[in-house]
Amino acid sequence: MRENIHKMVYLVLTLTIMSLLFLGCGAKENSSNTNEILLGGDYELTGGLAAVGKQTVNGINLAIKQTNDNGGVLGKKIKFIVADNKSEPSEAANAITKLINTDKVKLVFGSVASSNVLASVQIAEDAKIPLITATATNPTVTVDNGEVRKYIFRTCFIDPFQGDIMANFAINTLQAKTAAIYVDSSSDYSKGLATIFEQNFTKHGGKVLLKEAFLQKDQDFKATLTKIKAMNPDVIFIPAYYEEVGKILKQASDLGVKAKILGTDGWDDPKLIEIAGISAVEGTYFSNHYSPQDTDPHVVKFVESYRAEYNQEPSALAVLGYDAALVVIDAIKRAGSDDPEKIRQALEETKDMQITTGLLSIDQNHNSIKSVVVVELKDGQQVFKEKIVPTK
Repeated sequence: MRENIHKMVYLVLTLTIMSLLFLGCGAKENSSNTNEILLGGDYELTGGLAAVGKQTVNGINLAIKQTNDNGGVLGKKIKFIVADNKSEPSEAANAITKLINTDKVKLVFGSVASSNVLASVQIAEDAKIPLITATATNPTVTVDNGEVRKYIFRTCFIDPFQGDIMANFAINTLQAKTAAIYVDSSSDYSKGLATIFEQNFTKHGGKVLLKEAFLQKDQDFKATLTKIKAMNPDVIFIPAYYEEVGKILKQASDLGVKAKILGTDGWDDPKLIEIAGISAVEGTYFSNHYSPQDTDPHVVKFVESYRAEYNQEPSALAVLGYDAALVVIDAIKRAGSDDPEKIRQALEETKDMQITTGLLSIDQNHNSIKSVVVVELKDGQQVFKEKIVPTK
């Protein structure tokens, strides 16, 4: 009896060990599927930023679809796995953790908002998985206390860059000599841009006559606009988001303010014109990542492809997602591998790559060097004004 028990125990142990070995081999085979390159997306699919999150994902998906339709990369198809961060930093951290640990992605795209990216960067750094953002403009995303984050990259320009560009546009294109700055004091984005604009405008011989502030959700701007009107500046710089800007433009028009009004990419939403009215936005300008009216063949081709795929006009967020995917796909090709470390090295070496919005290089701080488009609002439409290429 005892001998039979020993035999049974031995048999059970043998079968258990064989089962574990079999499952282990199966797991290994599944985790290293040689037919796919796994890329992740940590994006705002629900919550307050869902609209812009989905636009960015659309752009990435389009670039990946076109690549897969043309045979993929390194003989493999790209699989894009998107996790919803619900427009919240804590959920962005959860999303990237899932993508890295559970889905085993080789690189992560995202998020749209700088705050959500900042909640994710240390997780990517610790896991040694590249994270690339197409839209987060806060300088600290890639550089922390003077130290470059090794695995974090961006393909959009940073806030100080567009502040500099708009100061140069005011001086050189509009021939402005004086300016007023109207800033959202509750927004780091707005305050940072205002500081850079002032520094560069005065450096090139301009004079800032006054600086005024408002808060998000303010409704009445007439007292401040009356004060600005009395100073009679050549330009008014308003680096803020479309909701408040729309109200400011409407009230400025009602008051008969004659100065040229300038802004930044926070203006880029159809609701700006809805809020302000067509006549109030006439002849205003803002910096942006691209203009669908740009006649550059790369822009024309992208716009046509996006319309065909989604039956809608592509926003700046869509083209930024598309271009970020092009940069990553190019890096994988040059790396000759989907190994995260080799992809990271290839991203660092990106130089003068042709993307939709122009030539792009990655600098020593893992930021992009690329052109900026200035858009004019005319007859209720965004009109391409000029493209400004940065000096290296």
